[in-house]
Amino acid sequence: MARLVECVPNFSEGRDRATIDAIAEAIRASAGCTLLDVDPGGSTNRTVYTFVGAPEAVVEGALAAARAARGRIDMRKQKGEHPRVGALDVCPFVPVAGVTMQDCVALADAFGERLAAQLGVPVFLYGHAARAGHRRTLQQIRAGEYEALAERVSRPEWKPDYGPAAFVPDWGATCAGARDFLIAYNVNVLGTKEQAHRIALDIREAGRGPGQPGRLKAVRAIGWQVEEYGLAQVSINLEDFHTTPPHVAFEACREQAKAIGVGIAGSELVGLIPLEALLLAAEHYVAKEGLFIVDERQKIRLAVERLGLSSVQPFLPEKRVIEYMIPKGEDEPLAQASVRQFVEALGSRAPAPGGGSASALMAAMGAGLGAMVGWMTYGKRKFADQDKVMRRLIPPLDEAMRALLPMIDRDTCAFDAYLAAAGMPKASPGEEEVRRRAMQDALQAAVQVPLEVMRTADRCWEAMAEMAEHGNPASRSDLEVGAAALSAGIWGASRNVAINLPGIEDEGLRDRTAAEAERLATRADQERKRVLDILARRR
Repeated sequence: MARLVECVPNFSEGRDRATIDAIAEAIRASAGCTLLDVDPGGSTNRTVYTFVGAPEAVVEGALAAARAARGRIDMRKQKGEHPRVGALDVCPFVPVAGVTMQDCVALADAFGERLAAQLGVPVFLYGHAARAGHRRTLQQIRAGEYEALAERVSRPEWKPDYGPAAFVPDWGATCAGARDFLIAYNVNVLGTKEQAHRIALDIREAGRGPGQPGRLKAVRAIGWQVEEYGLAQVSINLEDFHTTPPHVAFEACREQAKAIGVGIAGSELVGLIPLEALLLAAEHYVAKEGLFIVDERQKIRLAVERLGLSSVQPFLPEKRVIEYMIPKGEDEPLAQASVRQFVEALGSRAPAPGGGSASALMAAMGAGLGAMVGWMTYGKRKFADQDKVMRRLIPPLDEAMRALLPMIDRDTCAFDAYLAAAGMPKASPGEEEVRRRAMQDALQAAVQVPLEVMRTADRCWEAMAEMAEHGNPASRSDLEVGAAALSAGIWGASRNVAINLPGIEDEGLRDRTAAEAERLATRADQERKRVLDILARRR
């Protein structure tokens, strides 16, 4: 899974187009960042930018945006309806995929420290990154807003986490934090505003007040009427979709609506959503209805259909799912390349891609061929008695295939990192030590990637053997090729482990890794023979 973080900086300027565009362009120009949305508000005099990227990239993008704003936004002249304390008022980092909340806390911390150092401005940490309970929320930090900041920063309890404990008139202060992804989600009610609000009171965490909590955690909700749709809605903010995902909120609304005799007619997503949230909904309905769906696109269609996300306007995944809005191929140029391009790259003068990337691809093809044989069996009347078996065998092979594909690029990246470390200066003892540590880190990565290829591919063998027993015999040769490719990929990865191990200084790590790699390579040869023997008996 690609590591993806969302950053949502809010700048206190929503009227001057030149400033709004300059900040947007600074984000677009930051390597590894994809700007998804720019939302200016005239009355609030505020613009919300939404962009995503790898963890390190979003910090650079946020810093670039802040530098673009310095000198263009003057808080001494800024007025608007939205509460604010600074030019870059708030800058949250939000985990989307492959990162933890703790990772985002570290990003907020690094951003705050660097922003204060580069621009000489006060920075307060909030949300999950907060260091004190009395300044955990934006409401606490913004009390009195910009106008009260000069007096507040002079108090010991309001000393900024980074930057000067002094008033910076043209900038104010910035709040940097880490928070969960907030999903704005509305459920359509074929009833009145009052009935929708009754449902909202029943489901939201705050419920009907003290002593009367609602049924769902991390949920805020109200009921309202939407004249343009001709229906009422339960307007919901899902503050942590891992705690309460959209499908849980939808089903809770449906149950409460049934209890008071009103109907539910689908739902509406406001803004963007992480892919994981829709896949959670899909998995829920797959399990509930006893379905068998592996293809991601079909899972998304199932979730959209069951939640009624196109009920008031078409739901287009490519414009609403964050991961689908990111240009393909930037993080995985080799995996996204054509077969011809990849093979020609292998055959070029360049040292990478090389055997490691080729091994990852071979292993992925082996797993893919195993899954293909499953699909050539599943759903066919002749092999109906094998449907339950195929439902069990196809998913692990499909998952391994998809997990192995990114390793094609990761192997090449690890090799590039080693070359970069080897090229570091070593003129002084200090430089030599920095270079040595960088080379050790790079060597360990160069070992860990092919070792992960071996582990991932190794998990396929039981499914491959059962597929040989129960799969469509007309696809025998496909499974034979698959077993051979899987074994070759594991063997090739083992050679990449072996060639990099001698340079690692940690003797314990060397010994453990060598033993594991040898065990997996030996097992691959044995399992390949077992699959071929089973297929031979079925001739």
